[in-house]
Amino acid sequence: MTTYTAQPIGPDTLKELRDTDDAGRPCVAYTATDAAAVGSPLRCCLRPVERGERIALVSYAPLRRWSEATGAHPGAYDEQGPVFIHADACAGPDPDTAGYPFDRAGALRTVRRYDARGHIVGGRLLEIPEDATAGFDAAFTEAFDDPHVALVHVRALEYGCFQFEVRRPR
Repeated sequence: MTTYTAQPIGPDTLKELRDTDDAGRPCVAYTATDAAAVGSPLRCCLRPVERGERIALVSYAPLRRWSEATGAHPGAYDEQGPVFIHADACAGPDPDTAGYPFDRAGALRTVRRYDARGHIVGGRLLEIPEDATAGFDAAFTEAFDDPHVALVHVRALEYGCFQFEVRRPR
């Protein structure tokens, strides 16, 4: 059981991305058959791509919808990058899956902290330990110990790709 909730990309945003991505490009779907896609993280359901699935690689700006909903003004922090999603609607994350998504021991992640304006207010490197849940829980607790932190983005260190978001618990 995790202490914090990993957020996938929301269904309304996914619907938009399946038409036009955040860089203004049309979505191009394809079938996952190669090593470049199979095993990559799907941000719609927070699990790896399986061979034969219909997917798309789209540009996504993770702060954009959050800032629209909250009135934040991230300015230059409204960055975008590539993410894999299912080409068609999916059921989202499996509620029975334990742990955090993409929690391979030894993988390097950045845990980037944002304030209510959507500005970066810190972060840290996390090498995912054998007990990945405890490692992520500790990193998120550390982040939310700062009362200015509104949400956290987890990114892969190698490419900087957005993995998932965790919002301050209410």
